[in-house]
Amino acid sequence: MTEDDITQHIIDMLGGGHFQVADDNTFFFHGADNKFPFATIVTKDHESDNASKLNRPGVFRLNIGVGKESFRALFGEQEPTGIDYAALDRLMPHPVYGKMHWVSVINPSDRTFETVKPLIAEARNLAAARDKTK
Repeated sequence: MTEDDITQHIIDMLGGGHFQVADDNTFFFHGADNKFPFATIVTKDHESDNASKLNRPGVFRLNIGVGKESFRALFGEQEPTGIDYAALDRLMPHPVYGKMHWVSVINPSDRTFETVKPLIAEARNLAAARDKTK
């Protein structure tokens, strides 16, 4: 999967949401406030987020904010240890925001992307539900 393929999939499912590109990173929002994206595509390391080694050529990370139950179903009750946050095509907790129930995958294959599609839908639905309570 390419960044463009993933972006197109998310755009197709947004249903009124939108995305914004900033500094070569893409942020997907349900509502118009642009405060909390439900998913992002990040293309480079930052000072506080460099465990994924995104500065490698052609590397990007898809990040998705899922619910607590989904996160625990994927990774268990305890905070996982010994994770190679630079591994390609592997669903894992986000290296910085895992505690907030964000998951990530670097350069997902078509097969892996199929497994994360429901997580993207869940994240979008959670964002939509938050917008309704405002």
